[in-house]
Amino acid sequence: MADENDEAKLQKNNENKPDEQKKDSQEDKMEKKPAGDVESDTMRSSDLEDVDLADEITEPSTALSPEECKKERFKIFKNIIIISFGFLFLFTAFQSLQNLQSSLNPDQGLGLASLSVIYAALILSCMFVPPFMIGRLGCKWTLVISMISYVLYTVANYYARWWTLIPASILLGASAAPLWSSKCAYLTTTGIRYSELGSEDKDSVVTRFFGIFFLVFQSGQIWGNLISSLVLDKGGSSFFREDAGEVCGVHFCKSPPKQNLTNGSISFDTLEKPEYSLVLKLVSIYLGSGVLAILLVIVLLDRLSGHLSRKKDEVSGLKLLFATLNHLKDRRMQLVLPITFFSGMEQAFIFGDFTKAFITCSLGIHKVGFIMICFGVTDALFSFLLGRLTQYTGRVAIFMSGMIVHLTVIILMLAWSPRADLVWVFYVMAALQGYCDAVWQTQINALYGVYFSDNQEPAFSNYRLWESLGFVVAYAYSNYLCVRVKLIILLIILILGTVMYLASEFVHRKFVQEIALDTGEGEEHALQPLKSTNVQTENTHLKEI
Repeated sequence: MADENDEAKLQKNNENKPDEQKKDSQEDKMEKKPAGDVESDTMRSSDLEDVDLADEITEPSTALSPEECKKERFKIFKNIIIISFGFLFLFTAFQSLQNLQSSLNPDQGLGLASLSVIYAALILSCMFVPPFMIGRLGCKWTLVISMISYVLYTVANYYARWWTLIPASILLGASAAPLWSSKCAYLTTTGIRYSELGSEDKDSVVTRFFGIFFLVFQSGQIWGNLISSLVLDKGGSSFFREDAGEVCGVHFCKSPPKQNLTNGSISFDTLEKPEYSLVLKLVSIYLGSGVLAILLVIVLLDRLSGHLSRKKDEVSGLKLLFATLNHLKDRRMQLVLPITFFSGMEQAFIFGDFTKAFITCSLGIHKVGFIMICFGVTDALFSFLLGRLTQYTGRVAIFMSGMIVHLTVIILMLAWSPRADLVWVFYVMAALQGYCDAVWQTQINALYGVYFSDNQEPAFSNYRLWESLGFVVAYAYSNYLCVRVKLIILLIILILGTVMYLASEFVHRKFVQEIALDTGEGEEHALQPLKSTNVQTENTHLKEI
């Protein structure tokens, strides 16, 4: 009888053990800090974990109450706004100077040379500098240090010479890679965390965050260009080069002969550099904008928690180089490289050739800002709208619309000769290119985030490398080829890039189907990535957060 009682007690204890272990496991889980929590700058290095950015986010929302989830979602969204406006103020200065470089510093091609050096330095640095800086400083302070280099480039424009502008360009190029890498990692990681807190589709949220960012970011084209035109305007709005139809636009080859134009008592050459006093005034305004960007990020942007912001044993530059090169074995990466390369070339054409060959040559440098405002407005507006529209149309439809519109504007530039009675066409061409750039910037960024969400660092390194290569190539041959030839090159690469992108969607669809079948999630789930943001989300849009 005693033996039977002992045996019963033993059996009861064994039955209670799993429950006790489960309880202990749940308590441990509750004690752990949520993966995407945003912390202040008091983070200690001992808190850092050796994990990848994307891998850290693993079902943390179950440990938070609804009120805590709402509070963290608000904090994440606040940081997205801060980082967006930080980039707005920084690139209000840089983008405007970039638009003006070919016209502001035309002597011996200094302006275009500085732009080419920037993107060449970016290519060399994107493998080594981002992991070094992010690993030691975290995303926030990587942003701050990189922004300082942009401000130094602005300072170099006070006295633009080869020995001042080129070193500043090298420094800026070396800083651009960590700046954009940390920004992409910040948006993607917080986007995934935000989606988990609200049970939303992560691809939809990531695309939405990139859309919000580029809405604010691209509006810098508006304010920066407005500043440049107001400062450089000589008081005349009806200047037009008489022989513009013969030497400007598609006919532009290097610099055409000088021609003084008059409007009342004012006489000037369309390609003549503006007065130095006006340049000083313009650069001073841009310098103030850059400093404001740095202060905004330092004071208001929260650091990601240590295990999201950096890693104790960060990937070395050499390891990232091998990881980036190894990532090229991915068939999807191979197929999206041409459209990534094209996105760099088309921006270089807009900033280096369209502004000089079409606008400055025909109308004067003071008109660059006014016309490029149309580019900035459409770019910013559609950067935001496309992020929402993709939920209903899918990624392929948006890409194809960008291809068709860009094909149309290239053919228009090839066929059209500037005329004094058709000045409005300059604004139309700028607006169309703004729409196209919105498509390429938002969709390609989001495409990399969706295709390679489990391997972000080498993926975004490849993105920045190949886009930068497009910039370098376009700026490098800019002083040697006529605009007609440049447009034909763009046309060919656009068609090739679009065809290969469509092939990448097919390959990605098969890739996700195979994973879904292996994990037993079903074919319906596997088909979602083809329309990565085509999932109806909860009513948690911007105005409701």
